[in-house]
Amino acid sequence: MKVNAEGVSSSRVYLPADQKYQDLLAFFIHTFPHIDSGEWQTRFAEGLVMTMDGEPVHGDDPYQANTHLMYFRRLAREPEIPFAEEILYQDEHIIVADKPHFLPVTPSGLYLHQTLLNRLKKRTGIQTLSPIHRIDRDTAGLVIFSVRPPERAQYQNLFRDRAVKKVYEAIAPYHDEQALRLPMTYQSRLVESEHFLQMKEEQGEPNTDTYIELIEVDKPWARYRLTPGSGKKHQLRSHLNALGIPIRNDQIYPHLTPYQEYDLDFSKPLQLLAKAIYFVDPISKQEKSFFSKRELNPLSSSKK
Repeated sequence: MKVNAEGVSSSRVYLPADQKYQDLLAFFIHTFPHIDSGEWQTRFAEGLVMTMDGEPVHGDDPYQANTHLMYFRRLAREPEIPFAEEILYQDEHIIVADKPHFLPVTPSGLYLHQTLLNRLKKRTGIQTLSPIHRIDRDTAGLVIFSVRPPERAQYQNLFRDRAVKKVYEAIAPYHDEQALRLPMTYQSRLVESEHFLQMKEEQGEPNTDTYIELIEVDKPWARYRLTPGSGKKHQLRSHLNALGIPIRNDQIYPHLTPYQEYDLDFSKPLQLLAKAIYFVDPISKQEKSFFSKRELNPLSSSKK
């Protein structure tokens, strides 16, 4: 794996021996049918396809079986996220970053350079970084990255085995704590809905649980502390929405609002923050705890 000048990692592709193509361009067009042929022509022209030694190749070069090539993704236009991440902790095993709202953790869709992963690779020069868990693009707060690939599974197993305690904060409408019976552990069965962006609850054995506490009130809003016991997609957003207190500025629950990707409203971040994380490091065997320096909007400002 190599990295370009902007800190973006390459991808690798194998040229099979049992296939024949007129040239490299024909191979890439056939292998990646979801990518427009003109895009591959542009990548070749810009030197974004190369040998494993880093030598650019051309689209009309002959197909050479039993070899590998690497290529870089190219985006003609990418939304700029004008907020900076912060590295809270770094050693030879992990990096703990404090992510701003709106910044994706890993490349997807329109985002390549403007992701936490590629920003950290460029900033630290560590190209083996890999997230051991993720939070939504809309959510701010703590994300942990593994430095050494052979160790990554040991850290990921902590999340699989529920050996990590994560604590979030959220601002949502105030409901009388007696009516909601707070503090409480909310459980439900979450599954994918008809729309891939949303989750929905259905009858059956619960597969998610969240401990919910009320920590501050300034009507009509309140600040809640959320401690998930499980880690399903959109779990916290779904659970508060199910209780009738959807998170402030949520564009997915209860109603799906199409994103304006190139005209994001940075004045309305989702009021959800990954505030703290606790675990025993599988390498050092030491107890670790980290806390985000970020704060959600004051409740008083939510009245506006």
